Amino acid sequence: MKIAAIIATEIGVKESQVETTLELLAEGNTVPFIARYRKEATGGLDDSQLRTIEERAAYLRELEERKQTILAAIEEQGKLSDALRAAIMGCETKARLEDLYLPYKKRRKTKADIAREAGLEPLVDELVSNPTADPHVLASAYLSEGFAEEKKALGGARSILIDRFAVDADLVGAVREKMFSSGSMQASVVAGKEKEGAKFKDYFEFSERFTDLPSHRILALLRGESEGVLQLHLDAGEDELYEGMIAQRFDLDTSSPWLAEAVRWGWRTKLYISSGLDTRMRLKEVAEEGALKVFATNLRDVLLAAPAGQRATLGLDPGYRNGVKCAAVDSTGKVLDTVVVYPHQPQNRWSEAVQKLAGICAENSVDLLAIGNGTASRETEKLAGEVAELLVRAGGARPTPVVVSEAGASVYSASQLAAEEFPDMDVSLRGAVSIARRLQDPLAELVKIDPKAIGVGQYQHDVNQTSLARSLDGVVEDAVNGVGVDLNTASVPLLERVAGINSTIAANIVGYRDENGVFSSRKELKKVPRLGPKAFQQSAGFLRISGGKDPLDASAVHPEAYPVVNRIAKAAGCGVAELIGNSRVLGNLNPADFADETFGIPTVTDILSELDKPGRDPRPEFKTATFKEGVNKISDLTPGMILEGTVTNVAAFGAFVDVGVHQDGLVHVSAMSRKFVQDPHEVVKSGQVVKVKVMEVDTERARIGLSLRLDDEPGQAPSKPRQARGAGERTPGGQRGKKNQGAGARRQRASAKSPNLAGGSLADALKKAGFGH
Repeated sequence: MKIAAIIATEIGVKESQVETTLELLAEGNTVPFIARYRKEATGGLDDSQLRTIEERAAYLRELEERKQTILAAIEEQGKLSDALRAAIMGCETKARLEDLYLPYKKRRKTKADIAREAGLEPLVDELVSNPTADPHVLASAYLSEGFAEEKKALGGARSILIDRFAVDADLVGAVREKMFSSGSMQASVVAGKEKEGAKFKDYFEFSERFTDLPSHRILALLRGESEGVLQLHLDAGEDELYEGMIAQRFDLDTSSPWLAEAVRWGWRTKLYISSGLDTRMRLKEVAEEGALKVFATNLRDVLLAAPAGQRATLGLDPGYRNGVKCAAVDSTGKVLDTVVVYPHQPQNRWSEAVQKLAGICAENSVDLLAIGNGTASRETEKLAGEVAELLVRAGGARPTPVVVSEAGASVYSASQLAAEEFPDMDVSLRGAVSIARRLQDPLAELVKIDPKAIGVGQYQHDVNQTSLARSLDGVVEDAVNGVGVDLNTASVPLLERVAGINSTIAANIVGYRDENGVFSSRKELKKVPRLGPKAFQQSAGFLRISGGKDPLDASAVHPEAYPVVNRIAKAAGCGVAELIGNSRVLGNLNPADFADETFGIPTVTDILSELDKPGRDPRPEFKTATFKEGVNKISDLTPGMILEGTVTNVAAFGAFVDVGVHQDGLVHVSAMSRKFVQDPHEVVKSGQVVKVKVMEVDTERARIGLSLRLDDEPGQAPSKPRQARGAGERTPGGQRGKKNQGAGARRQRASAKSPNLAGGSLADALKKAGFGH
């Protein structure tokens, strides 16, 4: 089956759509460009579908390459049959492919290999075919050097038989799938780690089926294990089930004690271990996939948060001993003034700070006060309020205080980029500049920071860093191109994220702009060094020029489609400038009248929509949360309070909300709505302003339980909707998910039967596989 056909079946689209997408990608087209300007070719696939096609195609190509490598290796050994070739070529997963390759894989000499060299293979066949015979009598005929006793000969025979189990692709695959579908993860606290590992308390006595484990719980369990707090055990279920699968596969009569013991050893020492390692790997993959999805969604929401717009802003980076670092920027983000004030302990120079900041605000017509949400944030917010009051009493305008996430500001401050942008500015003041600018335009400022430092993911250091970087880079690219970039004000980091533009071209664009002045048209881009026809094609539609020679340059209409706009204007009996924003005229036009072989109805429809509202910003309207006066720390909270806050992060199990006490509260998914909520992102998103009720306050563990259902009563477990929760998962009402009854007894019984994937040589194997303690 062709790669395109496989992917088409998986994502539910036509094979031709996938084929065209793969061709466009192979030609060097970017995902944002294809999604926006090649809708006819792809049948309207969106950026998410396009990236899925790109990733799956890469996986399937790697699979095909691996197949060819394995076929060549087996053929070199002279063992490649037609049936084996067909089986290998028919593999749809890398796991199945490696199962088939197991018997032919080069490996270090094993006990089974030594036994075979000693001529014990026929003994195995006799033991299997004559289960009622005395094994010692049969073994006496096969004694040799190294196997001079019946007991040793039988041990060698057992090694050979177990090796057969371990390299049988069908058996290995069946056992692996059975364990994953039927088994469960069990956790217990390591003795003496109860206090140190209190944050993992929900998992001190825990059991849940592998197939029911959500990504965040898997990552929490693995983190608890890596920190030495939790001991994990993979309970495959009843050993007899797997032993029966082995016996049936090889047609073994286990009424023979020798064969029964060999089967038991084969399961315990080989198949349980290999299946367990695979199960852990699959769980980690599931967890990473879920974590990456949540991280990507949150990052997209943060990047596309409402911009305050081009308004003069004073950024305040709060602190106690080291003072509040302040930076005033104009409407374009240019730094106007900086100062450090010391209003808080131990200096307590409050009045001086108010006077200084009021003076800066008045001098620079500051409209917004951006306050970082870190240490001393609430105290600094109070300071900002007094500054605003002083300005009003003096007859000036009242600036609006807004609390801003400062996640990543320190990373930016110490970066090479910040050093180049502000070579003579103290590192601490650069953070204040970043805080001010990210209020004006979150997207333009946050692209300067490594997405992993923005603080919207969970367990981000526990997932594959390559996959994480690729996923987040895609999110940033889609966000930047979805909004569009002002060619005459964009920084190098922002331009780098535009489709078709790399770091060299971005630097050349800024260099050209600095030397020649602002761009007056998109065509002028072609004069930029290294920006060739392909880069122009990919990027031009996402780069905007306000007040340029051609009004279309301020829109998302691609230059290649300008002739279509001219035809539309001619048909409407007006010029292009008069057509733009003329809803009455545009609303009466039929896209089909202007479609041709190059530009179909979907593209013409997009063009008409863009002409109606050119350069429309897809981001929401700017809003701010107002924190409750007198609620500054977690001890100020009491159950029943209704507060306003900002969603800082959304996870698979709920959303974290900043209510102004330096510790985000959790709205569990079960407390989000009266209706069942599958995904918290259905209800809230990062950056959203919400009203919540305080349901639980645990100062010792620094946990705050919140609810979006304002009529909920504190102390009561949510009755509706019923949400699937794992053992020990905390809910806002202070209740815990019901523990799997009998988990401790089952764990004890399972441990006696199956080896724990933890100690001795098994621990070494796990460590090599990336699951070490």
